Amino acid sequence: MTADDAAPPGRDPALDAAFLDAMDSVYRFAKSLTRDAAAADDLVQETYLRAFRFASSFIPGSDARRWLFTICRNAFLRGEERDQRYTPLDDAEGEVLRAVQSHNEWHAEGLDEALMRLDLSEAITDAIARLPETFRVAVVLVDLEGCAYADAAELLGVPVGTVRSRLFRGRRLLQESLIAFARDAGLSKEPE
Repeated sequence: MTADDAAPPGRDPALDAAFLDAMDSVYRFAKSLTRDAAAADDLVQETYLRAFRFASSFIPGSDARRWLFTICRNAFLRGEERDQRYTPLDDAEGEVLRAVQSHNEWHAEGLDEALMRLDLSEAITDAIARLPETFRVAVVLVDLEGCAYADAAELLGVPVGTVRSRLFRGRRLLQESLIAFARDAGLSKEPE
């Protein structure tokens, strides 16, 4: 079967051949944009789908490879733009459930009583220092410095709800650090 036999009716077999000859170049270009082989494969597929769909807008005699590069770049930019519009949703219910589960494990292992007998100031200071900055600042302002949520929100330039969310997550990370500290110190057994 020749390229002429494979071309759908109404399409130029020479253009199809030019598109296919440029595929390696388009792939290399796509990979330079995405920096990921799988994403580059997807981008090449999208490029060729668009190229074949809009082949009638190709100007005969112009550089097919350059035209494909333009389609590839535009498809990449549209994808990036689309990805920026989506904001991952917080899994607030999941966070609450994990916090409750951690608390129950803490209590079941007897860590609450054991930790009451220890000086945890160094462990707490280390745990706070390891928090990501956005959570650490909220914890320090509200829990250590005694700022009201509204005052912390004003200082940080964020809504009060954001401060509450950051505090919840920061406190949860602190809880996990202290549980790990207790386990490392031999105060409890690993959960089964």
